[in-house]
Amino acid sequence: MRVDRAGRSLRVVLAEDSVLLREGLIGLLGRCGHEVVSAVGDARALIAAVEEHAPDIVVTDVRMPPAFQDEGLHAAVRLREEHPALPVLVLSQYVQRMYAAELLDSGDGSGVGYLLKDRVGQVEEFVEALHEVADGGTVVDPEVVRQLLRRRRDPLERLTPREREVLALVAEGRSNGAIARGLVVSEAAIGKHIGNILAKLDLPPADETHRRVLAVLAYLRS
Repeated sequence: MRVDRAGRSLRVVLAEDSVLLREGLIGLLGRCGHEVVSAVGDARALIAAVEEHAPDIVVTDVRMPPAFQDEGLHAAVRLREEHPALPVLVLSQYVQRMYAAELLDSGDGSGVGYLLKDRVGQVEEFVEALHEVADGGTVVDPEVVRQLLRRRRDPLERLTPREREVLALVAEGRSNGAIARGLVVSEAAIGKHIGNILAKLDLPPADETHRRVLAVLAYLRS
């Protein structure tokens, strides 16, 4: 019987709403020498199962009933708050940077993992990640790492020096006309600079005033 690197069989609580994937994971974990003490399909049942069975590790999907948004992730973070030493491995269909960051910020950042579901098909990688998290390590899918690093870059680094100057004046509450007069350029040129700024900051489509506010917030955070 295969067991984890510490020579013990892990007791696992599994939360996955897809019956097919859930049964597949039960079989996979069993073949690797681990015991799925409870397999559930929603976040409420996940929390109850952890309280009942006190598992060695939790494996959970991000999206589960009833809204299929982030119920699994929120349950995982809640469990980490209530049981800081509980290892949690989260599976996600897509890269969701906000979810990954929230999970990794829970507790002291140890004993957590965030993997794309594609990794489950790569059995050795998945089992190794399970072992690593159970041993108190931190495992993050390489694609998630790339996107988190991209998110953590200074959003203003893509701006030219002139665009930074214009954004600083916008942050002071100046109108396009006032900025144009101060920089001794045309108002049309300022409008073009601001359009470039909004595009480079990847601000979502919205009314111009709202996007300017978002740009100022990005400037202040930076």
